[in-house]
Amino acid sequence: MKALAEGQYVRHFQYGNGVVTESNDERTSIDFDLHGLKKFVTSMMVVEPAAGTPPKRPGNRRRKKAASPKSAAAR
Repeated sequence: MKALAEGQYVRHFQYGNGVVTESNDERTSIDFDLHGLKKFVTSMMVVEPAAGTPPKRPGNRRRKKAASPKSAAAR
């Protein structure tokens, strides 16, 4: 099997549906809906295109760091 397109929605027999996050001739990383990120040897993995669209995932929101008492006193 050759490298897959990044963002492609695929189905794996054991882990279910997931989105290809990285892929080259040697390694492929897939972020599965229920099992998280898994890495495979590209030539040995068995996946097929999945029907539908990937579910929306919450973004990584960064929180602003709260001002510590020391930094507030230094002003």
